[in-house]
Amino acid sequence: MTGRGGFLGWHTRAALRETGTDTTAIAVGEQFEAETAVGALNGATRLIHIAGVNRATPDQVSAGNIQFAEQVSEALRRAPEPPPVVVYANSTQTGNGTPYGEAKARAGEILALASQEVGAQFLDLRLPNLFGEHGRPFYNAVTATFCHILSTGGEPRVDQDKELTLLHAQNAADLLTGATTPEEQGNLEVTKSVSGLLGRLRELASVYDRGEMPDLADEFDRDLFNTYRSYTIETRTPITLTRHADPRGSFFEVVRSHGGTGQSAFSTTVPGISRGDHFHRRKVERFTVLAGQAVISLRKLFTDEVLNFTVAGDAPVAVDMPTMWAHRITNTGTADLFTSFWTNDLFDPSKPDTISEVV
Repeated sequence: MTGRGGFLGWHTRAALRETGTDTTAIAVGEQFEAETAVGALNGATRLIHIAGVNRATPDQVSAGNIQFAEQVSEALRRAPEPPPVVVYANSTQTGNGTPYGEAKARAGEILALASQEVGAQFLDLRLPNLFGEHGRPFYNAVTATFCHILSTGGEPRVDQDKELTLLHAQNAADLLTGATTPEEQGNLEVTKSVSGLLGRLRELASVYDRGEMPDLADEFDRDLFNTYRSYTIETRTPITLTRHADPRGSFFEVVRSHGGTGQSAFSTTVPGISRGDHFHRRKVERFTVLAGQAVISLRKLFTDEVLNFTVAGDAPVAVDMPTMWAHRITNTGTADLFTSFWTNDLFDPSKPDTISEVV
């Protein structure tokens, strides 16, 4: 895979983690090493070319995208056992007359020719505006910028209102990996105006800022909500819950959902034992300790830093599990831990969206 360290590359690696598929990075540009690239491609099942240049001078954009394709094609031709499938993360802007569009088109031609020469199937995926968790504000896409501004209490503005074709990065990753066929791409895309996108994000943020769950019945809303949540992890976790107590005992709300499906579960955990050590690609999940003491730990995939939150039943808080972060809860007390779990979807054993990953 080229571009493995970028936004789409990270999402693609996370998607492949579900099937336990390993990926090898191929550096391009000045870091390109032909022998290393040949070794990576030899015996691989699929080549995914994501790396590209879109923020530079027109000459740099043109030269960079073409150079990357030429380097990958060189390695492909030299591999003794080249991958049988080559996938190109192209753009819907390809061939639109701009330096970027023309360079993407030319890169596609270079890759297609090399694929043909080695007998590989070539898939030219023309991806629209991508959005998703951990996009870079003011760089990757307008969705990332809006989410960042809203999550920090700012007020985004629309400079140019136009229609956008949007595709969640996890759906794009499934297209690149072959989990979803190219024929299904149109069904995964959503068209929104820039102002409409901002309006929906404002609604989702407004509900979540109260600690509540918005209506997640629509898959696009769910993906947009997970995208917004990725900008609030360190600043708004955990969510404080209001505890009401009197001589009879205590009461607090665990979750208030505004629509869609939902499933609640309850567990007891003996001292010193952990639950979890997995991640979700799309599922929204909330942990709430009802009684006892615990530490909830989170780690973003492919990173080493772990966020630890100390929680207790007598000071109730909700900790929402960010998508594509490994997480677990550990009983750190001396008595049994009582925990409530809520998810936005009904558990389906055939599609559990619960992938083993040690925090």
